[in-house]
Amino acid sequence: MTSFLDGTQPAHGGNLAWAASLTGCSPLSLLDFSASINPLGPPESAIAAIQANLQQLRHYPDPSYRELRHALSQWHKIPAEWILPGNGAAELLTWAGRELAELDATYLVKPGFGDYTRALTAYQGTILPLLLPLDRSSGNLARPFPKVQALPGRTGLIINNPHNPTGYLFSRTSLRPILDQFSLVIVDEAFMDFVGPEPAESVARWVMEFPNLVVIGSLTKFYSFPGLRLGYAIAHPDRLRTWQEWRDPWSVNSLAVAAAIAVLQDHTFQQQTWNWLSGARSQLFEGLQKIPGLEPFPGTANFLLVQSKISAIALQRQLLQQDQILIRDCVSFAELGDRYFRVAVRTQPENQRLLDALQRLVST
Repeated sequence: MTSFLDGTQPAHGGNLAWAASLTGCSPLSLLDFSASINPLGPPESAIAAIQANLQQLRHYPDPSYRELRHALSQWHKIPAEWILPGNGAAELLTWAGRELAELDATYLVKPGFGDYTRALTAYQGTILPLLLPLDRSSGNLARPFPKVQALPGRTGLIINNPHNPTGYLFSRTSLRPILDQFSLVIVDEAFMDFVGPEPAESVARWVMEFPNLVVIGSLTKFYSFPGLRLGYAIAHPDRLRTWQEWRDPWSVNSLAVAAAIAVLQDHTFQQQTWNWLSGARSQLFEGLQKIPGLEPFPGTANFLLVQSKISAIALQRQLLQQDQILIRDCVSFAELGDRYFRVAVRTQPENQRLLDALQRLVST
């Protein structure tokens, strides 16, 4: 486990304390492109809901989370008993890892989100890498998932869609055959809300047809409150009852519940986000393309992967020390290494500040 206290690189984006320790400035003075969080939030509806429910701090949350499950049920048009809220998607990935570790092996897409490895290794699961070819040919359109054949026995698979860190969006038609091959398939759709309203490539509604499918969702990125921790799993009620038995009785705090219920009904903020993302992502992508030595990958979410001719770690340090800008190096993605970095899409003025700094540093 890495820690900014010993000076090592963080395994996740958004570690402002580590970045501030390198610059000697306040974490709040940094412009954070390392964590893929919606810069338009948190929405006022979330803040108002938190303030209105402060009195709930003196009471335990409802352990069944009936109101929140009802709100998520209406959002996804799936019965509430098929939904389990969690303390961020990370908590639910932990229970997925526990179940996957009981299988003979689990395929993980590489490069991929490091928490999948954490969740599996915590329960001594067997991991098989599934290498994802890197190319820019499909642009930001949906692409087929890499061909994979389950091994004899009981095999699992974790898919991230849209994929982190590339931003690839896998087509739903290419995912359908997988469900006939694998004993358990986890589809992490933490960034799917950024694709748009009722995204065509989501497989969330397939859970009622395929008992071996689990879909993981997140509210913290789209609605910009990662400090509250709010994720959810969509799966067969029998599986969710087992997961509930494994965990603490009150995984989600009352203020996170109140904020989540409010934002799921905040259609104005949702539309503002979709309107902002299209133009801001294009601006950032095109600006990166114009900088010699940088090659961005077209993405479908709120971040872009960039290949660099120079060290991403060196670039990260220079941006921190000279411009107080934090980008995400990709060293923790072993298949990428020190010639790739990832940047969140932020507001257009903030994007331009990053582009100007990169132009100056990469060109020198």
